[in-house]
Amino acid sequence: MSEDQKLLAVLRQSADAEIVDAIETLIRDAPDHELNRINALSFARKRGLDEDRVIAAFLHAARLGLFEMSWNVLCPGCGGVLEAGMSLKSVNQSEYCCSLCAAGYEPTLDEMVEVTFTVSPRVRKIAAHDPDSLPMHEYMRQIFWGSGIDLPEDFDRMIEEIVLDAVELPPGERAILSLQLPAAFVIIFEPVTHAAQFIDVKGEPTRERQSLSLVLNETHPQNQTLTMQPGPLRISLENRTNRRVLPAVWVASDELHHMMKQRRQFLTAKRLLTNQTFRDLYRTDTLDIDQRLKITSLTFLFTDLKGSTELYERVGDLVAYDLVREHFRVLQDIVASETGAVVKTIGDAVMATFPTPDHGISAALRMREAMRSLNDQRGQEDLLLKIGIHEGPCLAVTLNDRQDYFGQTVNIASRVQGLAMSRSIFATDSVVEHPEASQIIETRGLQPTLQKTALRGLNDEYLVYEIP
Repeated sequence: MSEDQKLLAVLRQSADAEIVDAIETLIRDAPDHELNRINALSFARKRGLDEDRVIAAFLHAARLGLFEMSWNVLCPGCGGVLEAGMSLKSVNQSEYCCSLCAAGYEPTLDEMVEVTFTVSPRVRKIAAHDPDSLPMHEYMRQIFWGSGIDLPEDFDRMIEEIVLDAVELPPGERAILSLQLPAAFVIIFEPVTHAAQFIDVKGEPTRERQSLSLVLNETHPQNQTLTMQPGPLRISLENRTNRRVLPAVWVASDELHHMMKQRRQFLTAKRLLTNQTFRDLYRTDTLDIDQRLKITSLTFLFTDLKGSTELYERVGDLVAYDLVREHFRVLQDIVASETGAVVKTIGDAVMATFPTPDHGISAALRMREAMRSLNDQRGQEDLLLKIGIHEGPCLAVTLNDRQDYFGQTVNIASRVQGLAMSRSIFATDSVVEHPEASQIIETRGLQPTLQKTALRGLNDEYLVYEIP
């Protein structure tokens, strides 16, 4: 039995068998480029598989060494990868600049950081393991653009039409390109160093040769847009890096802009951080102690058992302990099934996160029903759950050697839970009025009651719904 077969056999012990079969087929039969920076969500959709089970399978597979996980900072404009690292710890800049878009962006984990999976060279060697060997069009497809760009089937043909000229330039080498400039906006773009020079070609055509010199280095400063006339251009290029570079002259045509607008869903860092399997497998290897990464929107759910002290006195420590432990197990299962993750437990309380409010609302309603079912089985009202939900921006941080969250959104969610009484669900207006969450509530035939209230320790008043 080969090493990859052994690893796949181990993977079948922790992942869905159908998904492992699909992964095995992918490793064995797929062309090289499909095994580089795999988009887990696209993989699931193409095969009609459950997204969360696919994510879990790839996480287990990466932990076993079948795949290498990559955290890629993306440009929101063009979808290009601005930086790639083996962990979220590599996302350590306050701003990332895209020379192709001539813009800078503060990184957020919602849509600017993707997580992809590349087959390990121990399992199967592919061309992308040596990116400097890839021709320009494959470098753009496999290395420059992220997995959220839905590139067309005729990508090679499109590149040939968009690119006027290109050269492969080894370290320390020089080259000269001679070409005819069309009356269009032109970009000299180099994807390895992310260097760009814009040329606005306009005015009367000329027969006189125009000249331009570019030095490619690791700093790739943003150059001012040049104005030139349609006609002959001689470009002198020098590679002062220690890598091969791939400068090319692009026409910023409608076709190029249309291609970069074709997007598909991808696995974001935010979604992975709220995934229970990820938290279980990568508990202490997510963020550096001094990292503070922004999330634009995350849904927090807090629960607490009402009267847990009286419960211990009434039924005794052993029975109460078993009841509370069962309650934790049920809540964790519900959270995981709603694409969420339990961040931590505090006494008899749970703090959980979800990527969107609808999953938080669905989890809360299911939790309430589950506690009612457990109470019915015992014939006593022992487990009375109080639930609070809020959504908003936050920081992903490391606290007490675990990945956690910080910010006012977390504080508000905790205080909203403090409003709840027995079997109550309290949620802020941003949660209940979320379109998908509102639809879930309406489908259940529930009628939330709105109130404006102060929250303990906070100065402002908040709009909060009680879901009966």
